[in-house]
Amino acid sequence: MFDTIHEECGVFGIYENKTSNVAASVCYGLYALQHRGQESCGITVCDDGIFRHKRADGLVSEVFSKEEIAKLGSGNMAVGHVRYSTTGGHSHNNIQPLVIRHVKGNMALVHNGNLVNAAELRSSFEMTGAIFHGTSDTEAIAYSIVRERLTSSSTEEAVERAMPFIRGAYSCILMTATKLIAFRDPDGFRPLCIGRTHDGAYIVASESCALETVGAEFVRDVEAGEIVVIDGSGLRSIRTNCAGRRNICIFEYIYFARPDSVIDGVPVHLARVRAGRLLAEHSPADADIVIGVPDSGLDAALGYAQASGIPYGIGFIKNKYIGRSFIQPDQDQRENAVRIKLNAIRETVGGKRVVMIDDSIVRGTTSGRIVRLLREAGASEVHVRISSPPFLHSCYFGTDIDSEENLIAGRCHSTEEIARYIGADSLAYLPTECLSGLIGGGSGFCMGCFTGSYPVDVSGAGGKNKFDEKIHR
Repeated sequence: MFDTIHEECGVFGIYENKTSNVAASVCYGLYALQHRGQESCGITVCDDGIFRHKRADGLVSEVFSKEEIAKLGSGNMAVGHVRYSTTGGHSHNNIQPLVIRHVKGNMALVHNGNLVNAAELRSSFEMTGAIFHGTSDTEAIAYSIVRERLTSSSTEEAVERAMPFIRGAYSCILMTATKLIAFRDPDGFRPLCIGRTHDGAYIVASESCALETVGAEFVRDVEAGEIVVIDGSGLRSIRTNCAGRRNICIFEYIYFARPDSVIDGVPVHLARVRAGRLLAEHSPADADIVIGVPDSGLDAALGYAQASGIPYGIGFIKNKYIGRSFIQPDQDQRENAVRIKLNAIRETVGGKRVVMIDDSIVRGTTSGRIVRLLREAGASEVHVRISSPPFLHSCYFGTDIDSEENLIAGRCHSTEEIARYIGADSLAYLPTECLSGLIGGGSGFCMGCFTGSYPVDVSGAGGKNKFDEKIHR
Protein backbone atom coordinates (compact mmCIF):
# COMPACT_ATOMS: atom_id res chain seq x y z
CA MET A 1 0.00 0.00 0.00
CA PHE A 2 1.61 3.20 -1.17
CA ASP A 3 0.62 6.73 -0.18
CA THR A 4 1.50 8.22 -3.51
CA ILE A 5 0.60 7.88 -7.16
CA HIS A 6 3.17 5.91 -9.08
CA GLU A 7 4.75 6.99 -12.31
CA GLU A 8 4.34 5.43 -15.66
CA CYS A 9 7.34 4.53 -17.75
CA GLY A 10 9.25 6.52 -20.29
CA VAL A 11 10.14 5.39 -23.82
CA PHE A 12 12.67 6.92 -26.17
CA GLY A 13 13.90 6.01 -29.64
CA ILE A 14 16.23 7.50 -32.23
CA TYR A 15 16.78 6.84 -35.95
CA GLU A 16 19.86 8.28 -37.65
CA ASN A 17 20.72 8.10 -41.33
CA LYS A 18 24.33 7.47 -40.34
CA THR A 19 26.21 5.49 -37.73
CA SER A 20 26.77 7.51 -34.58
CA ASN A 21 26.81 7.31 -30.80
CA VAL A 22 23.07 6.79 -30.57
CA ALA A 23 23.36 5.20 -27.12
CA ALA A 24 24.50 8.51 -25.65
CA SER A 25 21.55 10.30 -27.25
CA VAL A 26 19.12 7.78 -25.79
CA CYS A 27 20.80 8.15 -22.41
CA TYR A 28 20.22 11.92 -22.49
CA GLY A 29 16.60 11.32 -23.42
CA LEU A 30 16.12 8.89 -20.55
CA TYR A 31 17.57 11.43 -18.13
CA ALA A 32 14.76 13.78 -19.18
CA LEU A 33 12.20 11.00 -18.66
CA GLN A 34 13.58 9.76 -15.34
CA HIS A 35 10.57 11.19 -13.49
CA ARG A 36 8.39 8.58 -15.21
CA GLY A 37 10.27 5.59 -13.82
CA GLN A 38 13.06 5.37 -11.29
CA GLU A 39 13.39 1.65 -10.72
CA SER A 40 15.19 0.27 -13.75
CA CYS A 41 16.29 1.28 -17.22
CA GLY A 42 17.71 -0.11 -20.42
CA ILE A 43 19.04 0.74 -23.89
CA THR A 44 19.30 -1.40 -27.02
CA VAL A 45 21.44 -0.27 -29.97
CA CYS A 46 21.09 -1.55 -33.53
CA ASP A 47 24.31 -1.65 -35.54
CA ASP A 48 23.55 -2.92 -39.03
CA GLY A 49 21.10 -5.45 -37.63
CA ILE A 50 23.24 -6.48 -34.68
CA PHE A 51 21.59 -5.70 -31.32
CA ARG A 52 23.59 -4.77 -28.24
CA HIS A 53 21.80 -3.96 -25.03
CA LYS A 54 22.21 -3.12 -21.37
CA ARG A 55 19.43 -3.43 -18.79
CA ALA A 56 19.64 -3.11 -15.04
CA ASP A 57 17.91 -1.92 -11.87
CA GLY A 58 18.70 1.64 -10.89
CA LEU A 59 18.58 5.20 -12.13
CA VAL A 60 19.95 6.14 -15.53
CA SER A 61 22.96 7.78 -13.90
CA GLU A 62 23.70 4.60 -11.95
CA VAL A 63 23.31 2.15 -14.83
CA PHE A 64 24.84 4.05 -17.74
CA SER A 65 28.31 5.25 -16.95
CA LYS A 66 30.54 6.53 -19.73
CA GLU A 67 32.12 3.09 -19.91
CA GLU A 68 28.78 1.29 -20.22
CA ILE A 69 27.66 3.59 -23.01
CA ALA A 70 30.94 2.95 -24.81
CA LYS A 71 30.32 -0.81 -24.58
CA LEU A 72 27.05 -0.40 -26.49
CA GLY A 73 29.04 0.99 -29.42
CA SER A 74 27.79 2.93 -32.40
CA GLY A 75 24.74 2.33 -34.54
CA ASN A 76 22.08 4.16 -36.47
CA MET A 77 19.14 3.27 -34.21
CA ALA A 78 18.47 2.74 -30.53
CA VAL A 79 15.58 2.51 -28.08
CA GLY A 80 15.52 3.08 -24.35
CA HIS A 81 13.20 2.73 -21.39
CA VAL A 82 12.85 3.88 -17.80
CA ARG A 83 10.58 1.69 -15.73
CA TYR A 84 8.42 1.70 -12.66
CA SER A 85 6.89 -1.54 -11.37
CA THR A 86 5.13 -2.51 -8.19
CA THR A 87 6.60 -4.59 -5.38
CA GLY A 88 7.26 -8.10 -6.67
CA GLY A 89 8.04 -6.92 -10.17
CA HIS A 90 11.80 -6.61 -9.81
CA SER A 91 12.66 -9.54 -12.07
CA HIS A 92 15.46 -8.74 -14.51
CA ASN A 93 13.32 -10.32 -17.23
CA ASN A 94 10.81 -7.49 -16.87
CA ILE A 95 13.33 -4.73 -17.53
CA GLN A 96 13.00 -3.21 -20.97
CA PRO A 97 13.81 -2.99 -23.85
CA LEU A 98 12.40 -6.45 -24.43
CA VAL A 99 14.60 -8.06 -27.10
CA ILE A 100 12.94 -10.68 -29.32
CA ARG A 101 15.04 -12.96 -31.51
CA HIS A 102 12.79 -14.42 -34.19
CA VAL A 103 13.02 -16.24 -37.49
CA LYS A 104 11.72 -13.07 -39.18
CA GLY A 105 14.41 -10.94 -37.54
CA ASN A 106 15.38 -9.33 -34.26
CA MET A 107 13.14 -6.80 -32.55
CA ALA A 108 13.44 -4.62 -29.45
CA LEU A 109 10.25 -3.33 -27.82
CA VAL A 110 9.64 -0.60 -25.23
CA HIS A 111 6.20 0.03 -23.80
CA ASN A 112 4.38 2.54 -21.62
CA GLY A 113 0.88 1.67 -20.47
CA ASN A 114 -1.13 -1.29 -19.27
CA LEU A 115 -3.31 -3.82 -21.07
CA VAL A 116 -6.72 -4.84 -19.77
CA ASN A 117 -6.63 -8.19 -21.59
CA ALA A 118 -3.04 -9.16 -20.84
CA ALA A 119 -4.04 -12.25 -18.86
CA GLU A 120 -6.33 -13.41 -21.66
CA LEU A 121 -3.61 -12.94 -24.28
CA ARG A 122 -1.00 -14.63 -22.14
CA SER A 123 -3.22 -17.64 -21.51
CA SER A 124 -4.03 -18.05 -25.20
CA PHE A 125 -0.35 -17.96 -26.15
CA GLU A 126 0.65 -20.38 -23.40
CA MET A 127 -2.00 -22.84 -24.57
CA THR A 128 -0.28 -22.92 -27.96
CA GLY A 129 3.15 -23.55 -26.46
CA ALA A 130 4.51 -20.06 -25.86
CA ILE A 131 6.95 -19.65 -22.99
CA PHE A 132 6.99 -16.35 -21.12
CA HIS A 133 10.21 -15.28 -19.44
CA GLY A 134 8.83 -12.37 -17.41
CA THR A 135 5.60 -11.23 -15.83
CA SER A 136 4.91 -7.95 -17.63
CA ASP A 137 2.22 -7.55 -20.25
CA THR A 138 4.82 -6.16 -22.67
CA GLU A 139 5.57 -9.78 -23.55
CA ALA A 140 1.93 -10.24 -24.56
CA ILE A 141 2.31 -7.33 -26.99
CA ALA A 142 5.50 -8.85 -28.36
CA TYR A 143 3.90 -12.26 -28.87
CA SER A 144 0.91 -10.65 -30.59
CA ILE A 145 3.19 -8.93 -33.08
CA VAL A 146 5.36 -12.00 -33.65
CA ARG A 147 2.29 -14.14 -34.31
CA GLU A 148 1.07 -11.74 -36.99
CA ARG A 149 4.58 -11.34 -38.41
CA LEU A 150 4.60 -14.97 -39.55
CA THR A 151 1.97 -14.20 -42.20
CA SER A 152 2.66 -10.50 -42.81
CA SER A 153 4.83 -8.93 -45.47
CA SER A 154 6.40 -6.45 -43.03
CA THR A 155 6.72 -5.77 -39.32
CA GLU A 156 4.52 -2.69 -39.56
CA GLU A 157 1.79 -4.80 -41.15
CA ALA A 158 2.14 -7.22 -38.26
CA VAL A 159 1.72 -4.35 -35.78
CA GLU A 160 -1.29 -3.10 -37.73
CA ARG A 161 -2.92 -6.54 -37.59
CA ALA A 162 -2.04 -7.13 -33.93
CA MET A 163 -3.40 -3.86 -32.55
CA PRO A 164 -7.11 -4.85 -32.64
CA PHE A 165 -6.30 -7.78 -30.32
CA ILE A 166 -4.44 -5.63 -27.79
CA ARG A 167 -6.82 -3.75 -25.49
CA GLY A 168 -5.85 -1.05 -23.07
CA ALA A 169 -3.09 1.53 -22.91
CA TYR A 170 0.09 1.20 -24.92
CA SER A 171 2.50 3.74 -26.33
CA CYS A 172 5.29 1.67 -27.85
CA ILE A 173 8.45 1.87 -29.92
CA LEU A 174 9.54 -1.23 -31.81
CA MET A 175 13.00 -1.42 -33.37
CA THR A 176 13.87 -3.91 -36.10
CA ALA A 177 17.10 -4.29 -38.04
CA THR A 178 16.09 -1.54 -40.46
CA LYS A 179 13.37 0.65 -38.96
CA LEU A 180 11.72 2.21 -35.94
CA ILE A 181 7.97 1.68 -35.55
CA ALA A 182 6.08 3.80 -33.03
CA PHE A 183 2.45 3.01 -32.25
CA ARG A 184 -0.16 4.27 -29.82
CA ASP A 185 -3.42 2.66 -28.70
CA PRO A 186 -6.67 3.88 -30.32
CA ASP A 187 -7.61 5.82 -27.18
CA GLY A 188 -4.23 7.49 -26.79
CA PHE A 189 -4.13 6.90 -23.03
CA ARG A 190 -0.40 7.56 -22.78
CA PRO A 191 1.57 10.28 -24.57
CA LEU A 192 3.98 9.76 -27.46
CA CYS A 193 5.55 12.40 -29.70
CA ILE A 194 7.94 12.82 -32.63
CA GLY A 195 10.86 15.19 -32.99
CA ARG A 196 13.63 15.85 -35.49
CA THR A 197 17.16 17.15 -35.12
CA HIS A 198 18.81 19.70 -37.39
CA ASP A 199 20.79 16.93 -39.13
CA GLY A 200 17.67 14.89 -39.91
CA ALA A 201 17.59 12.30 -37.12
CA TYR A 202 14.11 11.31 -35.95
CA ILE A 203 13.26 11.01 -32.26
CA VAL A 204 10.24 9.35 -30.65
CA ALA A 205 9.65 9.97 -26.96
CA SER A 206 7.03 9.81 -24.23
CA GLU A 207 7.26 13.56 -23.63
CA SER A 208 8.40 16.55 -25.60
CA CYS A 209 10.81 17.57 -22.82
CA ALA A 210 13.03 14.65 -23.87
CA LEU A 211 13.35 16.00 -27.40
CA GLU A 212 15.09 19.14 -26.27
CA THR A 213 17.84 17.21 -24.48
CA VAL A 214 19.14 15.92 -27.83
CA GLY A 215 18.58 19.15 -29.74
CA ALA A 216 15.45 17.95 -31.53
CA GLU A 217 12.49 20.11 -32.42
CA PHE A 218 8.96 18.93 -31.75
CA VAL A 219 7.26 17.76 -34.96
CA ARG A 220 3.93 16.37 -33.73
CA ASP A 221 2.26 13.88 -31.45
CA VAL A 222 1.66 10.32 -32.56
CA GLU A 223 -2.10 10.16 -33.02
CA ALA A 224 -4.27 7.74 -31.09
CA GLY A 225 -4.28 4.48 -33.04
CA GLU A 226 -1.53 5.61 -35.40
CA ILE A 227 1.52 3.62 -36.49
CA VAL A 228 4.55 5.69 -37.48
CA VAL A 229 7.29 3.97 -39.49
CA ILE A 230 10.75 5.56 -39.69
CA ASP A 231 13.39 4.11 -42.00
CA GLY A 232 15.84 5.13 -44.73
CA SER A 233 12.97 6.52 -46.80
CA GLY A 234 11.85 8.88 -44.05
CA LEU A 235 8.67 8.86 -42.01
CA ARG A 236 5.34 7.45 -43.05
CA SER A 237 2.06 6.87 -41.24
CA ILE A 238 -0.48 4.04 -41.06
CA ARG A 239 -3.87 5.13 -39.70
CA THR A 240 -5.91 1.95 -40.14
CA ASN A 241 -6.54 1.70 -36.39
CA CYS A 242 -7.24 5.38 -35.78
CA ALA A 243 -10.77 5.54 -34.41
CA GLY A 244 -11.13 9.31 -34.22
CA ARG A 245 -11.19 9.39 -30.44
CA ARG A 246 -8.81 10.44 -27.70
CA ASN A 247 -8.79 9.50 -24.03
CA ILE A 248 -5.48 10.78 -22.71
CA CYS A 249 -5.03 10.13 -19.00
CA ILE A 250 -5.92 13.43 -17.30
CA PHE A 251 -3.36 12.68 -14.59
CA GLU A 252 -0.60 13.17 -17.14
CA TYR A 253 -1.43 16.87 -16.87
CA ILE A 254 -2.02 16.91 -13.12
CA TYR A 255 1.04 14.95 -12.00
CA PHE A 256 2.93 12.57 -14.29
CA ALA A 257 4.42 14.73 -17.02
CA ARG A 258 7.16 17.27 -16.59
CA PRO A 259 5.76 20.82 -16.56
CA ASP A 260 7.86 21.84 -19.58
CA SER A 261 6.28 19.13 -21.76
CA VAL A 262 3.47 19.67 -24.25
CA ILE A 263 1.08 16.72 -24.54
CA ASP A 264 -1.44 16.49 -27.35
CA GLY A 265 -1.10 20.23 -27.93
CA VAL A 266 -1.61 21.27 -24.30
CA PRO A 267 1.32 22.67 -22.27
CA VAL A 268 1.47 20.79 -18.96
CA HIS A 269 2.50 23.90 -17.02
CA LEU A 270 -0.52 25.78 -18.34
CA ALA A 271 -2.85 22.88 -17.47
CA ARG A 272 -1.63 22.91 -13.88
CA VAL A 273 -1.94 26.68 -13.56
CA ARG A 274 -5.50 26.36 -14.87
CA ALA A 275 -6.19 23.69 -12.25
CA GLY A 276 -5.08 26.08 -9.53
CA ARG A 277 -7.21 28.91 -10.87
CA LEU A 278 -10.29 26.69 -11.06
CA LEU A 279 -9.58 25.43 -7.56
CA ALA A 280 -9.46 29.01 -6.24
CA GLU A 281 -12.76 29.82 -7.91
CA HIS A 282 -14.55 26.79 -6.49
CA SER A 283 -12.81 26.50 -3.11
CA PRO A 284 -11.61 29.88 -1.82
CA ALA A 285 -9.85 30.24 1.52
CA ASP A 286 -9.24 33.16 3.86
CA ALA A 287 -5.45 33.00 4.10
CA ASP A 288 -2.20 34.96 4.05
CA ILE A 289 -0.11 32.91 1.65
CA VAL A 290 -0.39 30.15 -0.99
CA ILE A 291 2.31 27.49 -1.23
CA GLY A 292 2.70 24.35 -3.32
CA VAL A 293 4.02 20.91 -2.46
CA PRO A 294 6.99 20.22 -4.77
CA ASP A 295 7.03 19.48 -7.55
CA SER A 296 3.65 19.04 -9.22
CA GLY A 297 1.81 21.25 -6.73
CA LEU A 298 3.87 24.34 -7.51
CA ASP A 299 2.25 25.35 -10.79
CA ALA A 300 -1.25 24.82 -9.40
CA ALA A 301 -0.31 26.95 -6.38
CA LEU A 302 0.75 29.73 -8.73
CA GLY A 303 -2.63 29.55 -10.47
CA TYR A 304 -4.47 29.56 -7.14
CA ALA A 305 -2.56 32.65 -6.03
CA GLN A 306 -3.23 34.44 -9.31
CA ALA A 307 -6.96 33.78 -9.14
CA SER A 308 -7.38 34.42 -5.42
CA GLY A 309 -5.11 37.44 -5.03
CA ILE A 310 -3.37 35.77 -2.08
CA PRO A 311 0.43 36.10 -2.30
CA TYR A 312 2.37 33.12 -3.60
CA GLY A 313 5.31 31.89 -1.55
CA ILE A 314 7.89 29.12 -1.44
CA GLY A 315 6.85 27.07 1.56
CA PHE A 316 8.99 23.97 1.12
CA ILE A 317 12.52 23.13 0.15
CA LYS A 318 12.88 19.75 -1.52
CA ASN A 319 16.05 17.75 -1.15
CA LYS A 320 17.02 17.35 -4.79
CA TYR A 321 19.05 14.23 -4.03
CA ILE A 322 15.99 12.31 -2.88
CA GLY A 323 13.79 10.68 -5.51
CA ARG A 324 10.04 10.41 -5.17
CA SER A 325 9.29 8.30 -2.11
CA PHE A 326 7.87 5.27 -3.87
CA ILE A 327 11.25 4.27 -5.30
CA GLN A 328 12.18 2.83 -1.93
CA PRO A 329 11.63 -0.95 -1.87
CA ASP A 330 9.68 -1.26 1.39
CA GLN A 331 7.23 0.81 3.39
CA ASP A 332 9.59 1.79 6.23
CA GLN A 333 12.18 3.13 3.81
CA ARG A 334 9.53 4.98 1.83
CA GLU A 335 8.34 6.70 4.99
CA ASN A 336 11.90 7.67 5.89
CA ALA A 337 12.33 9.16 2.42
CA VAL A 338 9.21 11.30 2.86
CA ARG A 339 10.52 12.61 6.18
CA ILE A 340 13.79 13.83 4.75
CA LYS A 341 12.84 15.03 1.29
CA LEU A 342 10.82 18.11 2.37
CA ASN A 343 11.60 20.93 4.77
CA ALA A 344 9.14 23.71 5.57
CA ILE A 345 10.46 27.28 5.45
CA ARG A 346 9.60 28.89 8.80
CA GLU A 347 10.19 32.39 7.47
CA THR A 348 7.48 31.85 4.84
CA VAL A 349 4.76 30.12 6.86
CA GLY A 350 5.43 31.06 10.49
CA GLY A 351 2.42 32.76 12.08
CA LYS A 352 0.45 32.69 8.82
CA ARG A 353 -2.74 31.17 7.51
CA VAL A 354 -1.50 28.90 4.73
CA VAL A 355 -3.19 27.47 1.64
CA MET A 356 -1.24 24.33 0.74
CA ILE A 357 -1.73 23.02 -2.81
CA ASP A 358 -0.98 19.39 -3.64
CA ASP A 359 -1.85 17.22 -6.63
CA SER A 360 -3.65 14.37 -4.83
CA ILE A 361 -4.37 12.46 -1.64
CA VAL A 362 -4.11 8.69 -1.79
CA ARG A 363 -4.16 7.18 1.71
CA GLY A 364 -3.64 10.43 3.60
CA THR A 365 -0.56 9.53 5.63
CA THR A 366 1.87 11.59 3.56
CA SER A 367 -0.53 14.54 3.48
CA GLY A 368 -0.79 14.34 7.25
CA ARG A 369 2.97 14.44 7.65
CA ILE A 370 3.29 17.44 5.34
CA VAL A 371 0.60 19.33 7.23
CA ARG A 372 2.49 18.58 10.45
CA LEU A 373 5.65 20.05 8.92
CA LEU A 374 3.80 23.32 8.40
CA ARG A 375 2.38 23.28 11.94
CA GLU A 376 5.85 22.67 13.36
CA ALA A 377 7.17 25.59 11.29
CA GLY A 378 4.62 27.87 12.96
CA ALA A 379 1.68 27.99 10.52
CA SER A 380 -1.41 29.18 12.38
CA GLU A 381 -3.84 27.56 9.92
CA VAL A 382 -3.40 25.07 7.09
CA HIS A 383 -6.03 24.90 4.36
CA VAL A 384 -5.34 22.02 1.98
CA ARG A 385 -6.46 22.29 -1.64
CA ILE A 386 -6.03 19.39 -4.06
CA SER A 387 -5.68 20.05 -7.80
CA SER A 388 -7.53 16.85 -8.72
CA PRO A 389 -10.79 15.18 -7.66
CA PRO A 390 -10.68 12.48 -4.95
CA PHE A 391 -9.50 9.04 -6.04
CA LEU A 392 -12.39 6.62 -5.75
CA HIS A 393 -11.56 3.84 -8.21
CA SER A 394 -8.69 1.76 -9.56
CA CYS A 395 -6.91 2.48 -12.82
CA TYR A 396 -6.44 -0.24 -15.43
CA PHE A 397 -4.32 1.70 -17.89
CA GLY A 398 -0.94 1.93 -16.21
CA THR A 399 -1.37 4.26 -13.25
CA ASP A 400 -0.74 2.25 -10.11
CA ILE A 401 -3.48 3.76 -7.98
CA ASP A 402 -3.99 1.78 -4.80
CA SER A 403 -6.93 -0.61 -4.48
CA GLU A 404 -10.25 1.04 -3.68
CA GLU A 405 -10.37 -0.21 -0.10
CA ASN A 406 -7.07 1.58 0.61
CA LEU A 407 -8.01 4.92 -0.97
CA ILE A 408 -8.99 7.25 1.83
CA ALA A 409 -11.69 8.93 -0.25
CA GLY A 410 -12.93 5.55 -1.46
CA ARG A 411 -13.63 4.28 2.07
CA CYS A 412 -16.71 6.49 2.34
CA HIS A 413 -14.86 9.17 4.24
CA SER A 414 -16.28 12.65 3.87
CA THR A 415 -14.06 15.58 2.97
CA GLU A 416 -14.45 16.87 6.53
CA GLU A 417 -13.34 13.52 7.97
CA ILE A 418 -10.28 13.45 5.71
CA ALA A 419 -9.42 17.02 6.73
CA ARG A 420 -9.44 15.95 10.39
CA TYR A 421 -7.40 12.86 9.60
CA ILE A 422 -4.61 14.85 7.92
CA GLY A 423 -4.80 17.65 10.49
CA ALA A 424 -5.95 20.40 8.12
CA ASP A 425 -8.26 23.27 9.03
CA SER A 426 -10.09 22.71 5.76
CA LEU A 427 -9.84 20.55 2.66
CA ALA A 428 -11.23 20.84 -0.85
CA TYR A 429 -10.69 19.00 -4.12
CA LEU A 430 -10.94 20.18 -7.71
CA PRO A 431 -14.47 19.27 -8.89
CA THR A 432 -14.66 16.58 -11.55
CA GLU A 433 -16.60 18.88 -13.86
CA CYS A 434 -13.59 21.22 -13.95
CA LEU A 435 -11.21 18.67 -15.47
CA SER A 436 -12.01 19.64 -19.04
CA GLY A 437 -10.88 23.15 -18.20
CA LEU A 438 -7.34 21.88 -17.70
CA ILE A 439 -6.99 21.07 -21.40
CA GLY A 440 -8.96 24.03 -22.71
CA GLY A 441 -12.46 22.57 -22.64
CA GLY A 442 -14.16 19.69 -24.37
CA SER A 443 -13.70 15.99 -23.82
CA GLY A 444 -10.95 13.63 -24.89
CA PHE A 445 -9.50 12.38 -21.63
CA CYS A 446 -9.85 9.47 -19.21
CA MET A 447 -10.91 10.16 -15.62
CA GLY A 448 -12.01 6.66 -14.64
CA CYS A 449 -10.02 6.75 -11.39
CA PHE A 450 -12.29 9.60 -10.26
CA THR A 451 -15.63 8.50 -11.70
CA GLY A 452 -15.45 4.73 -12.25
CA SER A 453 -16.46 5.26 -15.88
CA TYR A 454 -13.79 3.95 -18.24
CA PRO A 455 -13.43 4.52 -22.01
CA VAL A 456 -12.98 0.78 -22.67
CA ASP A 457 -14.44 -2.34 -21.12
CA VAL A 458 -12.34 -3.32 -18.08
CA SER A 459 -14.50 -6.23 -16.92
CA GLY A 460 -11.82 -8.73 -17.94
CA ALA A 461 -9.10 -6.80 -16.15
CA GLY A 462 -10.44 -7.90 -12.75
CA GLY A 463 -7.10 -8.63 -11.20
CA LYS A 464 -4.23 -6.43 -12.10
CA ASN A 465 -2.24 -8.93 -10.06
CA LYS A 466 -2.48 -11.78 -12.58
CA PHE A 467 1.18 -12.68 -13.06
CA ASP A 468 2.54 -12.64 -9.49
CA GLU A 469 2.85 -8.86 -9.71
CA LYS A 470 0.79 -5.88 -10.69
CA ILE A 471 1.54 -5.66 -14.37
CA HIS A 472 2.79 -2.11 -14.77
CA ARG A 473 5.88 -1.14 -16.64
